[in-house]
Amino acid sequence: MNFQNAVFEAAAGRADQLLSSTLPELVFSGRSNVGKSSLINKLVNRKALARVSAKPGKTATINFYRLKECRLVDLPGYGYARVSAEEKKRWAALVEGYFAQARNVACVVQIIDIRHPPTEDDLHMISFLAENGLPFIIVATKSDKLNKTELKAREEELKDFFSTLEGTLVLPFSAETGLGLETLQKVLENVCSL
Repeated sequence: MNFQNAVFEAAAGRADQLLSSTLPELVFSGRSNVGKSSLINKLVNRKALARVSAKPGKTATINFYRLKECRLVDLPGYGYARVSAEEKKRWAALVEGYFAQARNVACVVQIIDIRHPPTEDDLHMISFLAENGLPFIIVATKSDKLNKTELKAREEELKDFFSTLEGTLVLPFSAETGLGLETLQKVLENVCSL
């Protein structure tokens, strides 16, 4: 599977604008400012397929990127404090609308920041995925911000923390250095071919 062939397909600001789920979908979820756009751009080896915003909380749509074998689905980031309550409600309705439809979700890439414990919003999302039987992996971004000893320690802490989620991959990742990129690509290729 050649991730570099990804092209922007559509943006949906409301649930009724979502594309029909005609291909396996690789869904990217995480809080605002966790490095979701940077991860997607690294995955597809492009500088700006997914827009990296200087201001967190700017992705207010679900963005679809198409590959021959599947779609990449970029959900709006959650948990940004400076967004109005009304906008948060709209985002929640949009994301809930996405998951409420009969979608062909091959895998959710749940993104957290390796430098910090998972937030309440992260845990809420992970519980939602687990309770609904949605296949997911946890990708811990910003690994390049830690030294080797800190990285190893945080990796162990996260594995312990998520040990109740049997068989769930916790993958350290860096959009800067490419750490974890090859593993992530292999995992996503595998789930798309199931």
